[in-house]
Amino acid sequence: MKRLVFLVLPFLFSAQTHRFIYEYQFKTDSTSADYEKTNMVLDINPVDVKFYDYDYAKNDSINKLRDYKNYIWNDTPAIVRKKNSNENLNFELLNDYFAYKSIDKIDWKLSPETKKVGQYNLQKATSNFGGRNWTAWFNPEIPLNEGPYKFRGLPGLIFEISDSQQQFIFKLIKSYQLASTYKTMDFLETQMDKKPLLVTKATLDKIKLDFYNDPYHEIRENFVYKPDETIKLMNVRITSKDQINDATKSYQKYIRKNNNVIERDKALKYPEN
Repeated sequence: MKRLVFLVLPFLFSAQTHRFIYEYQFKTDSTSADYEKTNMVLDINPVDVKFYDYDYAKNDSINKLRDYKNYIWNDTPAIVRKKNSNENLNFELLNDYFAYKSIDKIDWKLSPETKKVGQYNLQKATSNFGGRNWTAWFNPEIPLNEGPYKFRGLPGLIFEISDSQQQFIFKLIKSYQLASTYKTMDFLETQMDKKPLLVTKATLDKIKLDFYNDPYHEIRENFVYKPDETIKLMNVRITSKDQINDATKSYQKYIRKNNNVIERDKALKYPEN
């Protein structure tokens, strides 16, 4: 049985957020038989559009009820853009909090093919984006040209979209309106009370590559074996610098194996050291 989608209409009034929740299935390891899964938020606000993990919003609500803040972050996409714009601000948390801009115009090919999901009539569209072939199903009766991640520009809201290899799948599962624009200042525009450093994608790739080349740099430089202390890397107790080298190779292998990203043509190429 197909999952039903419940939408709240009419659309945006002044200062409101119209929130769409998408189930997101993905494979960071392209050879894996299993999917990772989470729910993602698409907030369409009066002046901008935001896309991020639903867990961030839930955690933010909890933070507002207590005296201390508990920050969470994962490798799911986090994006902000102005309405009716293809310029995205992409956020990433590494050794620091970063943001970089990208222009992501998607050229769609509309198909006459249609299908029905619940009470909604959807139309098919296809595109090549990020080195992958995508199939989207959108609702032309809902006058919002938005969708999950960077997928936008169709004459209607995207309900479903997946790549041809079925490695990344977004499905709309719920929608509702918020009475006022939802504030994300504590987990998108800032992280741990710190604004992101605006960099280029090339700079961010270099930071990732430097980390990959020597992920345990500080431990290696400062390592002195003390029998009464325990240092573990990759679940192995470290008693020599040679073990740090072994742990480095194991971690590098893990990074290479889990380097399957949505925009495959922009994936960082990690060397096999």
